[in-house]
Amino acid sequence: MATYFGRLMAVLGGIVVLSAGATESLPLDAPLPDSVPPGTVLRVGSSTDLSLKLAGVADNLPFKLEVANITGGPGTINAFHAKALDIGTSQDIPAINAAWIGIDAKIVAIRLRQNEASTLYRFGIAPKAHIDSLADLRGKRIAYSPGQAQGALVLRTLAKYGIQKGEVDLVELPSTGRAYTDALAANLVDAAPIAGINVKRYEENYGKDGARILQVAGIKDDPSILWVRAETLKDPAKAAAIKAYVRAWARAQYWIDTHRDQWIDAYYVQDQGVSLEDARYILNSQGSADIPLTWNDAIAHEQQTIDFMARETGHKSFDAATLFDRRFETVAGAAYAQTP
Repeated sequence: MATYFGRLMAVLGGIVVLSAGATESLPLDAPLPDSVPPGTVLRVGSSTDLSLKLAGVADNLPFKLEVANITGGPGTINAFHAKALDIGTSQDIPAINAAWIGIDAKIVAIRLRQNEASTLYRFGIAPKAHIDSLADLRGKRIAYSPGQAQGALVLRTLAKYGIQKGEVDLVELPSTGRAYTDALAANLVDAAPIAGINVKRYEENYGKDGARILQVAGIKDDPSILWVRAETLKDPAKAAAIKAYVRAWARAQYWIDTHRDQWIDAYYVQDQGVSLEDARYILNSQGSADIPLTWNDAIAHEQQTIDFMARETGHKSFDAATLFDRRFETVAGAAYAQTP
């Protein structure tokens, strides 16, 4: 009997010790902690951490930063599924799509493009497409990436010109790399939304064959975001580290905005091997952006996007505010505004 109770007490004692050492879950409405425990690691999806280094904030991070070259919607969602990322980087459409497929994630920082005259994207037109304006898209084959910014732009453009989805052939293609421009050049699709250096190179390489670029006007760009799985935000150590990272990210964005020539040389030319001419084209095509101090306008825009995408894709609309963790609302904006 004594042996039995001795073993029982040993087991219970082990449970107590285990419970005492366990990390208590942080409620999603609790204040964000400021203290980052030693040994905390933050895995961030980004093309580079160079901006943090150039801005002078990389050495002061109170956690170990691991950068994975994962950006955009599909890669980030896959990484979230695998629990391989703590922070994702993309435009906002993937976060909306993630909510529809059951991924509980929150936006912790947002960057809004200021120029509403046109989007970052242009429509590349295939050499044999015979499209003179975007109003001519009816009956054409259009490259389409569901759940991504490019897909949303296609749907918005069709709606703008009163073209029904059934009146075009939406050809699902991955929007990564040169998939869209290669499909255009081979006349496998008639039109595709492309951006950045792809616009310049497509026109240079295939303009002589009849390819052309059409500008998209009157459609507001989707914002860029940092977003995090809700489960990650329940970890106090991770939540504190994410708060510190968001602040550092905003300061790095300020450095880029105020040191454009240095950023072009350090990142595009030296790190990425892009020519100076192409680097300037890429950065100039991106225009200027803002990190707001309040998210009211961003949430209102997000609600319009959700409602539109729900109608177009057959999903159920939901409250845009649920995508945002408003505990972070002023973190990035204040850091950006206060950076000298």
